[in-house]
Amino acid sequence: MTTAPASSLHATLPGSYYTDPQVFLREQEHVLESLWMCAVRSADLPRPGAYRTVRIGRESVLVTRNRHGALRAFLNVCRHRGARLCTEESGQVRRNLQCPYHAWTYDLDGKLVAAPNLSKMPDVGRDAYGLRPVALREWLGYAWVCLADDPPSFEDSVIGAATERLGDAAAVERYRVHELTLGRRITYDVAANWKLIVENFMECYHCATIHPELTEVLPEFADGLAAQYFVGHGARFGEEVKGFTVDGSAGFARLSGLAEEQDRRYYAVTVRPTVFLNLVPDHVILHRMYPLSVDRTVVECDWLYAPEVVASGADVSASVELFHRVNAQDFAACERTQPAMSSRAYRDGGVLVPSEHHIGGFHAWVRSLVG
Repeated sequence: MTTAPASSLHATLPGSYYTDPQVFLREQEHVLESLWMCAVRSADLPRPGAYRTVRIGRESVLVTRNRHGALRAFLNVCRHRGARLCTEESGQVRRNLQCPYHAWTYDLDGKLVAAPNLSKMPDVGRDAYGLRPVALREWLGYAWVCLADDPPSFEDSVIGAATERLGDAAAVERYRVHELTLGRRITYDVAANWKLIVENFMECYHCATIHPELTEVLPEFADGLAAQYFVGHGARFGEEVKGFTVDGSAGFARLSGLAEEQDRRYYAVTVRPTVFLNLVPDHVILHRMYPLSVDRTVVECDWLYAPEVVASGADVSASVELFHRVNAQDFAACERTQPAMSSRAYRDGGVLVPSEHHIGGFHAWVRSLVG
């Protein structure tokens, strides 16, 4: 039996990085609560007073639209006694946000506007005791938030990630994702550490084993080289494949604005820490993860289409089904892997083969942040 040279294999993170609550605590502090996180789709908040709450690290973050139509984000905590301000995942208020405990009331810009006997408490400043704001930027039709007091550059750490992967600053913009319409959303509750999901998405060494439908559409994936293995590379559709669908049947018209070389290709982008962007000629698939514990991650996956496709009532099930199967296959693999992370066999970690070298870069990035 011939053994591959040691130099072709590279060590992974040790198993404790996927099971140790103390490691996850450091990730919450230095990753999830310090970097830009994709929180909600802007169109999910269609009018003033619409809101949604999301879990970012250890915090509940409230995203709402003010009376001028601008998105705002706050910590979902009443400044009086710390009660959860909005207890539902989403909702609609008319003009103000009111704490259900003592009725402290805030306007949609976070200012304290009313409270029982407030007029008798002149030392309570309405601005000073307003909701704690959270930094917010919009990109690709989503609200991205950062809990850090001094957020990193959005252009460098978020937009720059897509540019670095595709090698072209305009490549993502040509898809005009912010103009697309939600065709389907599926939420997955995955019993695995968030890093296992990132690692799985980044490589395709597993594709020939567990993704028969995907490798039929993208034959080169059967060779184990993921789209993210090469800067600027997009996996080409098979010769007989007409569209990015579960059976290779035709999809929809190519999104306007795409360059000719982007046709009949699939591009994948990881925006650290928790967003996956999948680009194909007629739609875009965006995953965003919410790590809830060391071994539980909620993944929200959106399928986005040209507005006229959704408005027409066109059947999008063939394209949704392809990546839904990929998701189910991937998440099942991650859930099979999670229990072994606490095994003595994985105490020192595993190995990466050459085609997984970019996962080593992800591991180095995690170490640089959490130690």
